Amino acid sequence: MAVPSEHPRVVLLLGGARAGKSQLAEKLARQWGRRVLYVATAQPGDEEMRQRVEMHRARRPAHWRTLEEPLNVADAVAPHLSSVDTVLLDCMTLWASNILLAEENAARAEKRLMGEIERLVERCRQGNVTLLVVSNEVGQGVVPAYPLGRQFRDVLGRANQLLARSADAVLYCIAGIPIELKMLGRQTWEWLGLPPADWP
Repeated sequence: MAVPSEHPRVVLLLGGARAGKSQLAEKLARQWGRRVLYVATAQPGDEEMRQRVEMHRARRPAHWRTLEEPLNVADAVAPHLSSVDTVLLDCMTLWASNILLAEENAARAEKRLMGEIERLVERCRQGNVTLLVVSNEVGQGVVPAYPLGRQFRDVLGRANQLLARSADAVLYCIAGIPIELKMLGRQTWEWLGLPPADWP
């Protein structure tokens, strides 16, 4: 596989729990960025989540800027884009969950999340800022037994698809090993004989 002469500007990092996607995103941010804005969407509501947040904080370089925003990410990031070269959002999974709980309606939540994603990508591209987004692949496990769980799975799955279409690269992490899906996907679409308009 050829190494690109310039790194991709919008990257989606997908995977299951403990697959290494956050660590990879942090490595890429350290390698590609000098002025990094770390966007944390978690709301530490219990001791386990607080410990997880602290673990992430301890892993980040001290000179990175941190923005904690559970809902209105696109607007919160906008004022920082003139002074950073990289935005790392970790993670879209909790972002989607926060919006779904705030809206209490799956259709409204999905519309709001999709709009947020589109604005975030557009603003980062306009500002020539690299965007790294960490998200979970939640559609390959057992079907959730309760409605809210199924709504969350569906909303996040469609949000992942939207961001994957907008992204320059999609990295799927398995046991700490990344696979680039976008190039493989385009080769498969071409092999299937589908027109470029259908490609991700």
